[in-house]
Amino acid sequence: MRFSARMGGVRRSYIREILKVTQNPEIISFAGGLPSPDHFPAQAMARAAAEVLADNGPQALQYATTEGHPPLREFISRRYKATWGLDIPAENILITTGSQQGLDLMAKVMLDVGDAVLMERPGYLGAIQAFSLFGAAFSTADLGPRGVDLDQLEERLRERPKIFYAVPSFQNPSGATYDAATRRDAARLLENSDTILLEDNPYGELRFKGEDVPPVRAFLDQERCALMGSFSKIASPGLRIGWITAAPELMHKLVTAKQASDLHTSSLAQRILYRFLETNDLDAHIAVIRQAYGERRDCMVEAIRRHFPEEARTTEPEGGMFLWGTLPAGTDSEEVFAKAIERKVAFVPGRPFFVDGTDNAFRLNFSNSTPERIEEGIKRMGQCLKEVMARGGSAPAGAEPGLDI
Repeated sequence: MRFSARMGGVRRSYIREILKVTQNPEIISFAGGLPSPDHFPAQAMARAAAEVLADNGPQALQYATTEGHPPLREFISRRYKATWGLDIPAENILITTGSQQGLDLMAKVMLDVGDAVLMERPGYLGAIQAFSLFGAAFSTADLGPRGVDLDQLEERLRERPKIFYAVPSFQNPSGATYDAATRRDAARLLENSDTILLEDNPYGELRFKGEDVPPVRAFLDQERCALMGSFSKIASPGLRIGWITAAPELMHKLVTAKQASDLHTSSLAQRILYRFLETNDLDAHIAVIRQAYGERRDCMVEAIRRHFPEEARTTEPEGGMFLWGTLPAGTDSEEVFAKAIERKVAFVPGRPFFVDGTDNAFRLNFSNSTPERIEEGIKRMGQCLKEVMARGGSAPAGAEPGLDI
């Protein structure tokens, strides 16, 4: 078959391929970016679905407007005001089929082949894949303990990338978070550039330690920023409902691109979600998730301290779903992965999260495992790390052992 040229340089999702391996229930998986199914509001969603079909069945099963269900967009607008103090009118909110579609739509309306996109390093694999499909030329700015390296950000912005894609709160894959000062300074740098910030905030409400900080969008003129969100981490990923906010000129282009993609996000799913939000306390539901994820994060951090070799460094995030590990230079995380699968434990090697490659890092998900499975899985993984590192994986004298977040 004669495929398009763009498909030649885009690989299938590494994580999705790993998840096929982890379908075996005997495997303890820290690989997927999966919310805990133990905390899906299944019964409340069932009631909402029944009510929607009983009260508005014909409308819920019909085609709908591209922009999305108006009451749901109003809900998001009100929540931005109540939670972060952001004035984002409903007409500047487009409902998307998961936040992943927001990435696809932004790439379609902003990028020509060879256009520059600035990414965090490490960066979200789904964004790398989405932008690669449209021929993006990538540059990167490192993440540190307080967020993006501002000196590198300033330098890269001089190269005039069209988009700077960032996940400032509990980033996937690293778990890193920009502090308030870094957000303000990053906004100042962006204000003086012609680069659009594409801010992804799927984990922002999943903080279980420290102080809440608003999105970078709070410090930045709306013309310079598109802000994405998702109900996947706080309600249900299976509904596939996210959103993107943008100023009117950009929103017009995004709506046009979505019309060409799928006409509109499922009207039935949008109405069910909105009924759920109307009839349930979302903040109380999020509080339950925060507590559970905080306990699982603490369990993983403590298990790592007991079972991992000292040379394996890991982050200790204040929220979200992931922590990040770096190994001494010369230690191949894919070799560790191969051994781990033999012991029926899975994680994600770091290479797919870099546009310029690295082999001594890895991502762990703590949200989708019970404390008992976390303890056992980390114990098995620790054994694999010790075996691989004992065969010559320690860093040469003076070598930088990897990303230091």
